[in-house]
Parts: sequence; C-alpha cells; structure tokens
Amino acid sequence: MKCIIMAGGFGTRLRPLTNNLPKPMVPMANRPMMEHIIELLKKHSIADLTALLYFQPESITEHLGDGRVFGVKLDYITTTVDLGTAGSVGRAMRKWEAPSTTLVISGDVLTDIDLNKAVEFHKKSRSMATIVLTRVENPLAFGIVITDKDGRILRFLEKPGWGEVFSDTINTGIYILEKEILDFIPEDKEFDFSKDLFPLLLENKKPICGYIADGYWKDVGSLEEYRSANMAILHGKVKVKMRGEKVAGKDIWVGKGTRIDFSSKLEGSIVVGENCRIEADARISNSIIGSNTVVEEGAVITDSVLWDNVRVARGALMQECVVADDSAILEGAHLAEGVIVSDHCTIGMRSTVKANVKVWPRKTVEDDAILSSSLIWGERWSRHIFSTYGVTGLANIEISPEFAAKLGAAYGASLKKGSFVSTSRDAHKTSRMINRAVMTGMLSTGVNVHDYGVTPMPVCRLLARGGSEIGGIHTRRSPFDPQLLDLKFFDNNGMDLHPGYEKSIERLFFMEDFVRVPLEETGEMVFPIHGLDIYQSAFRAAIDEQAINRAKFKVVLDYSYGSSTRIFPTILGSFRCDVIALNANIDGTKTTKTAEEFQKALAQISSIVRSLNADVGFLLDAGGEKVFLFDDTGEAIDGDTALNIIALLTFKHYKGSKGAIAVPMTASRAIDRLADNYGFKVKRTKTTPRGLMEAAADDSVLFIGEPTGGFIFPKFQPNFDGMYAIAKILEMLADQGAVLHKLIREIPPSSIVKDRVLCPFEKKGMIMRHLTEYSMGKDTVYLEGIKIRFGEDWVVAYPSQDQPYFYLVAEASTEDRANELLSEYSERIKNWLK
Repeated sequence: MKCIIMAGGFGTRLRPLTNNLPKPMVPMANRPMMEHIIELLKKHSIADLTALLYFQPESITEHLGDGRVFGVKLDYITTTVDLGTAGSVGRAMRKWEAPSTTLVISGDVLTDIDLNKAVEFHKKSRSMATIVLTRVENPLAFGIVITDKDGRILRFLEKPGWGEVFSDTINTGIYILEKEILDFIPEDKEFDFSKDLFPLLLENKKPICGYIADGYWKDVGSLEEYRSANMAILHGKVKVKMRGEKVAGKDIWVGKGTRIDFSSKLEGSIVVGENCRIEADARISNSIIGSNTVVEEGAVITDSVLWDNVRVARGALMQECVVADDSAILEGAHLAEGVIVSDHCTIGMRSTVKANVKVWPRKTVEDDAILSSSLIWGERWSRHIFSTYGVTGLANIEISPEFAAKLGAAYGASLKKGSFVSTSRDAHKTSRMINRAVMTGMLSTGVNVHDYGVTPMPVCRLLARGGSEIGGIHTRRSPFDPQLLDLKFFDNNGMDLHPGYEKSIERLFFMEDFVRVPLEETGEMVFPIHGLDIYQSAFRAAIDEQAINRAKFKVVLDYSYGSSTRIFPTILGSFRCDVIALNANIDGTKTTKTAEEFQKALAQISSIVRSLNADVGFLLDAGGEKVFLFDDTGEAIDGDTALNIIALLTFKHYKGSKGAIAVPMTASRAIDRLADNYGFKVKRTKTTPRGLMEAAADDSVLFIGEPTGGFIFPKFQPNFDGMYAIAKILEMLADQGAVLHKLIREIPPSSIVKDRVLCPFEKKGMIMRHLTEYSMGKDTVYLEGIKIRFGEDWVVAYPSQDQPYFYLVAEASTEDRANELLSEYSERIKNWLK
C-alpha cells in the first residue's frame, strides 16, 4: 500500500511558533510532528511514502531525507499551485502506474489510531473511499460525518456551527482511497475532499464509508492545543515513540549527553533532550525540555514545552509556557500561564510576561519590564469572539477600548487597504467610546471610515449595499441586558458576516497578525451628511404611499427611545397617518428593557390602542430592526401568530405571483397550508439571522420572517428593517382593506410549544449523534439541528450557538400532543446527558 502524507500546511494558527517553520516540523516531545506520523505508518507496515510539500519544503526534506533512517521509503512532491487537498492527492496518484490502494494522512496531527483496522474495514466494505472518523467533545472546527450502522456515509458537513452539528463523529483527515477515485478528481484544478469530492461521490451513489476509530487523535490547530497535546504525550494518553532513556521507576526520559545535578527536583512526567544541563536546585515538573537546553540554578519550569537551544537562567519561573528555539529567559524572569515565546527571543532579567502574551521572533523584552498584551485576557475571549448575534460582552470590561481597537484592527487587516467601512451606534455614551475605539483600530490598518454616528442599523445596512462601503460595524447597548454591549458586523450587502469570515477575523485577532501602515497611509475618518436622505428616498420609492394615504390609519407607535426617531417620523408624516408616538426622544440610558419592562411596555401600548380606537399598534425596538404588533382590539400579538399574519398578508397582497416566502424550520405548519391555498412556496431556513438573510438571495422570495419580530422584505433590502416592515404592513393592510384581528381567524389552528434543556457545550455533539441515531428510519430533516415529523406533527431539537442549551420546539393539532412530543425528547436528552 502506498501512503500520501499531506505536509504543505502553513501552520497559520500556530503562529508565532510557525513563522519560520512549516507546521509538520513543529516538535512534539522533541520530535517533529511528521516524525510521529512516519513512526505510526512504519508500525503498521506502511513504508512506501510520498509527502506533498508546499510551504518551506526544504526544511522537511533536509530533516527527513529519503526516510531510510526511519525504516521507510520517502519521496516528495512539491507543488507550486494550490490544487486543494483532493486535487493534490489526485496529481500524486496519477504518477503511479500500477493500481493501488492509497492511504492519505496529515503530517501535522498527533494520533495513535490503528491504521491496519481501518484498512481492513475498507477492504471488507469494498468502498471506493473510506474516511477514518473519531469522536470529539467539540466538533465545531471539524467536518462532521453521519453513517448508518454498516458504516455507509449518509451525510457530512464541513466545519459547521452548533445548529448544524448532527453528531460528535468527525473527519480525522485520514482517507483510504482506491485508484477509481481519480475518475472523480479533475486534473490541475482546485478540488477539496470535503467540499467537492465526497459530496460528488454521494451524489453519484458511489460506495463511501466511514470507519469510527478508537485511540487518540488531535488536530493541533491552536497554540493551546499544541501545549495540551504535548502534555497528552507526557501523561501517556497517546502512544508515541519517545527519545532518550527511561529512568527506572519514573516517567522521565533523558537524552544522551545530558547532565542533571543531584540536587535538582524532577517531578511527574518529563522528557529531557540530548546534551542538556539541569543545574542545582532547579525544579521541573510535567515538562518537555529540548536538546542543548540549559536550566540554571533555582529555575522553576512547570507544565511547559521548551524547544532546542533554550537558556532558562537562575531563578526564572515558567508556568504552562512554550519557548521556541534559541531563546533566552534571563535571571529572575517570570512567564505566566499561556505565554508563547517564539525563536531567537530574549526575555530580560526580572521582567514579567503576563498571561497569554505572545512574543514574536527575534524580539527582546528589556530588563525589569512588564510585558502585557493590549488586553489582559479573560476566559471569555480565549477561543471565540463572535456569537450568533455578533460580538457581545460586558461593557468596558470584556468589550473595553483596548479590545475594541484590536478587534477593529483585525477586521481592517481582513480588508483591502484604502477600503471604506461604515460605523454607527446608538446614543449611549459607552457605545460612542467603543465605536471610536473600533474606528482607531481600522484606521491603523489603512482602512477608511464613514462614521454615521447615532443612526438606526437598517439605514447603515442599506447604505452599504449602494455605496462605496464594503462593510460596517454598529455598536449598541444590548436590548436585553444593561451591562452588555453588542458589536454588529455586516458585509457589503448589509447582511451579517458569514461565519467563515467571522472565523477569519478571529484568527487575525488571536494571532495578532495585522500590519500597521506607515504614517502617511493611515485611514481617513469621514462624516457623511446625506445618509438619512438616501435611505428615505429608497424607502419611499419602495412603498405604495397612495394606498397608505387612502387608508388614513390611526397608529400607536412606541420608538423605545431609539435612533429611529431621527428619520421615521418624517417618513410616516408623508403617509397621512394619525400617529400617536410614544418614547420618541433619543435616550441611550433607556434602550435596554428587562423582561418585566418589556411586558409593561406591551401593556401600555395595548391600553392606548384600545382607548384611542387605533387601527394598529407597533413597538419598534431601539435599533430599528424588530417590530411587535398589536391588533385593532389592543391585543398584543404573539410572535408565531404575527409571523403567520404577515405571511398571510403577503400571500394576499402578491396573489398570483407564484412567489415564495422563507421562514425558519421552527415556524408553524399553518404557513404551509396558507401558502398552498394561495399558490406560494415556503422555504425553510436556519433560525440564525444570517441563515434568514441568505434566503433573500433567491429572487422569488418576497418575504422572510421569524417569530421574534424580525421581518425582511428583500425587494427593499435583504435585512431586518422594522421601520420598513411597519410601512409594508400598513401598505398590505390598506391594499386588502384588512383588519388584523379578523386575519387571525383565517390562520389554521395548531399548537406550538417550546422548551430548552441545559446541555454543556462539550456534550452537544454527543447529543446530536444520539438524536441522529434515534431518528434513523423516521421522517427527518437536517437543516439546523434535527426536525422529526410525525405526519403533520413535528418536533425540532437544535443546540444554542452560544449558550449551554438545547432548544426544543414542537407543533401538533392539540396542545396536549405538542407537550407530549416536547416532553419525550426533553427526557431523552436529559437521559443521554447522565
């Protein structure tokens, strides 16, 4: 059998350790990662190896040679163009004349999976391709795979969000392929295994299987995982070949030529390389010490990884750190938890490097200095910044000016220098401060800023679509918690950023890999004055003003003290509506409502609508994005019913158009019944804002809505806009001569119930796997979580993107049946968690 080792990775996520080193050459327990892979292959009698190289190929070829020293035959293919994973493997396989089964494995993972068992499974299943799988607690960063009981792959998804996590079974990047696979891999074209090849095989009903392997597997994809993987080796969690002689009775390995003073104290599991010197009273515990390293008198090293040629001077203290080649930690220096010191660095005497700081190559920290990153990190920002609704954190604590400036710089670094980005905010003084900090970060990377100040978010989203801006950021106080701030990012279509783009910004942020431009190239700050006029013109052009004028509505409207009062009163004034405006002054201190305050606001509007005999009432949220409805009797309309009513109005208003609407997979089946009556199609989406917005790309979609007040009319803009939604609802009511409380009677009856179950993040993948397995043979839909249909009744279970919960929604003809479904699946999830 032949084997291809994928060894072309840049190791971007391991910077600054990989600034001058390809990722497969990063040492694990004093051996490059790729050496461990070669040893694993040799152990399983796979000795005919080809390595695919791309980044710094010479450092790999010079170290590994022809493989004879490892007992294998090793040759190389260096590519100069990026053909993708499958494209590169296909090119290599075409060089081999005889038909052959080929094993593909990454050269930069740590694993002890039994490859022979995987190959045996592959041959037994007679598969064209077998993917080696494993189970992990957090599957978000990997490709998820679902198989049947025989291992036949049913579905997979590359690097999903929590709502798309259907299992905790993930793709390890180890593949076993037959030569026939080449018929499906195009020549000299970028082609990926997960995105292109495997979906193509499924589409053509070719045999593709998944083998769920036991054993250890770790994609060393971050600096934190790098250190923890080294600790896994030390503690015996993964079986690898250690260098050096094992000290009798201890988990300590010592290389040739190393001298250890008898008064030093070595505790736990330790690997010490060759030609090292450990001096008197030095203390080392659970650490890896590279070759030619000196640990001087009284130095303390705990849970750390040191590469080759490192000097740790007298009295230095290191905890949970990584120090790369040829660096010196001088006398009395203190490196706190999570510090990364790259190669050829000097940490001065008595200096302190604070937690999680990264020191890039060839840098010097002066004596007695205290080196801190621009932000002293809390646990919150240790892995992810973006949540479902943007970036949310405690005002001036988690989202501080330092954090905001760095995030602005990371975002700016993802854009072309000289681009324009819009910024806007609500009226709170802290929002103003953070908005300015974000702007400074972007300006430092050469990106220009259009600052619209206190402006509703829908206005800025629309301006991004028609102007020179390629994106925007809106800063606001959270509408739900007065202590939180939200940073909402959107693209040049005004839509929330794609999750993949958010992850790119996060990588730049955590790597601190963004360039500050020279003095004359910093961005410019501009304050446009016609933004509101442009929005108002577009708004009025997209509404039938005459229809609303004829209806002469009496409307009660609560502005929630938001920035919509800057523009919406003028627009409404042109419609000849009798508007009773509530809370129509801008007040940044009152934009957040507790649940109790929100209910009180609903009761107030309800009372006013009744007492004034108004035709309709609206509560517009402070950001101008969402709207809540009241019928002509003053009744507050719940979210599911409001969505049903607006869908019905859309069907009536556009009757005969043969269009479509889009709603979340959790929306009522009543919408489908109404759509059938009016000749419309219903498209189901994910529940996330981005998932809803993406539905607007279909020209046939006339309305998109969800049951928490978010409504989109794509012909105006593909984003939530509460102001436009109010005008459009008035237009459709006028066109039909309709009354809200009478429309409710036309909605087919059904009962929707909702619940949530507490579930730790690390258990979500496992729960999704159990749900998938339990629903085998049932009528299921995999879109976000799992929807299981029982005739017309259904239940949906999906994990929260950013909270430790599973959400459950059920619909049935009766409330008792809906609660029965909800209870059954709630109990199952709780039992699986035990």
